[in-house]
Order: sequence, then structure tokens, then C-alpha cells
Amino acid sequence: MRMTSHLGFTPLSPNQPGMTKYSLLDLVSITEGGTAAQAFKHAADTAVLAEKLGFARYWVAEHHGMTGIGGAATSLVISHLAAATKTIRVGAGGIMLPNHAPLVIAEQFGTLHALYGDRIDLGLGRAPGGDGRIMQALRRPHRDEEQAFVQDILFLQSLFADDGQTGIVATPGAGAKIGFYILGSSLYGAQVAAALGLPYAFASHFAPKMLDQALEVYRDQFRPSAALDKPYVMAAFNVIAAESDTEAEYLASSLQQSFINLRTGRAGKFPAPVKDYRNSLPPDQSRIVGSIMRHAAIGGPAKVKEDLHKFIERTGADEIVMAGSVFDPAARLRSLEIAAAAMN
Repeated sequence: MRMTSHLGFTPLSPNQPGMTKYSLLDLVSITEGGTAAQAFKHAADTAVLAEKLGFARYWVAEHHGMTGIGGAATSLVISHLAAATKTIRVGAGGIMLPNHAPLVIAEQFGTLHALYGDRIDLGLGRAPGGDGRIMQALRRPHRDEEQAFVQDILFLQSLFADDGQTGIVATPGAGAKIGFYILGSSLYGAQVAAALGLPYAFASHFAPKMLDQALEVYRDQFRPSAALDKPYVMAAFNVIAAESDTEAEYLASSLQQSFINLRTGRAGKFPAPVKDYRNSLPPDQSRIVGSIMRHAAIGGPAKVKEDLHKFIERTGADEIVMAGSVFDPAARLRSLEIAAAAMN
């Protein structure tokens, strides 16, 4: 199938003229001792603050079978967040397309558009968001992932464009102006985004290894489309800010624990912070944390500002997508305030 994008343009205005945009990626963490209901309330509170602080968008990631992540029913969580806010863009970062029939996604996001207008984003990835058992439970067949991913994107675009090519009308969905974004952690996603002329978001918050190469491929191979006339780079970046470097390192230990627990087969709810956690790890696990979090801003206001601007200078990103869960809701909100101040 020829890779041609005909999706209508969705404005990508900056937070302020001449400035790098900043957005938020939320895993809707379910904490130790907490519940999913509490996680959804905290997410709504966070979205309201993010809107006030000038964040451009608030994204939720799809994961399945993980007791510490509450975004599995992604479109429902997006609706919850959009209902709590008024102007900030809200969407998926992303929908894992191999898990879904494109028509279902068109109907879900068409419904979101009908409810909340032209501020709904649809970020698309080709990872399953779970293992083979999850794929089987979702009743999705194993296919040639690369070819199927492109075909599904084009099918989705055609449904939203309501161009008659599919022979199907998505109701709701037909004619909805949904912002499309391609997510990736490898060169393949960069190539797809470039060929389709769509914005590209690189997952450097957990898979930083190919960051520089992927952005180079995307920019070099980009083809203008009806959606976008030049490359638009988004880079995810862990940001955990506090009043001091020491406090921020303490807060970041929750995220570090979750990475180690996932890599060692002990994934669970999002853990409480532990003092001096990194120094307590054996060398191999310390290297894992260092590798995953090589691109991060963890510290007090001055350090976070410095690290953010170094990352922007390195990547030339049009938009920084801030990740980085924090165990305590109040500490997380304060982290966002400090990060927004650093970006401004």
C-alpha cells in the first residue's frame, strides 16, 4: 500500500511564541497502597494544573496486564481527563495499534472528538504493550507488524478523512480533526513518520539508545504532507524536580525501582521512594538504571533548567514530552511547577 497521508492539518501552536513546547506523558501510576480510582483522580488533578502551567498536551500511554499502570482503557482515561480540562490537548501517547481494529479506534476517537472538540491527539505505536498472553487475551492475531502498522495507519486516516476509500463510514469519526503522531523507539517509527509526513515522538525516556540516529533519519527522510509541511520532533524526557537535588533524587528512586522491578520480572504497583536507592543496587542493576535514565532532568530548579536546555540543544526538539512518575501526588504537582518554570 502506498504510504500517502491525507489527514487534515491540526494546528501545532507553541506554548509561547519562539519557545520549545512542553507536554506531559502520564502512566497513571497506581501506587503501593493505592487504588486505580485514586490514580484517576490524581491524573485529573495533574491535568488541571498542567493546563494552568501552559503544557501543550497531556498524553496517556496504553499498557496491559500491569498492576502499577492504569491506562489500559486509554480512550476512557482520555475522556476522564478531557472532561476535567478546557483547553489543553489530551490524547494517547499512545494507542498500541496491533491491539486494535482500526475501525474501533476511529469510533473511539471520533467519539472523543465529538465530546471535546479539536483537542484530541492520537499517538500510534506498534508495540503490543504486553506479552504474547496479552495479545491472545485481546484476540489480536500475530501479523507482519511493520507492514500491518502502516496499513492500519492509512486505514485510520481514510476513515477520519471520510474519503470513501474504505467503503466504511466511521460513526462517530468521519470528518473528525484528530491530531496524528507516530511514536517510536527505533529507526522504523522514524521512517514511517517521515514517509507519512507526520509528527514523530521518540521514547527517549525509557529507550534512549537510538535517539540521535532516529531523529536524523526522520528529518532526512521527511516528506511534506497535508498534515505537516516540515518535520516536527517530539522527544520524551524524564523530569523529576524538587526544591533540592537531594530531594529530587529521593523522589526519583520510585521510578528507578519500577524500572528494575520490570527488568527483573517483579513488576507491581508503583513503589514508595527509598533513600539512597541507587547506591544500594548491585553494579549490573545500577548500570540498567543509568542506561535507561541517561536522558533525564532530576534535581532542584537550577539543575532541572540546565538539563532541560541541554537536552533541547542536543535534539533540536520542537517539543519536550515530560515523563517521570512521582509517588506522592503533591510532590508530583510541585515537580511540574518547577519544570514549567524552567521551560519558560
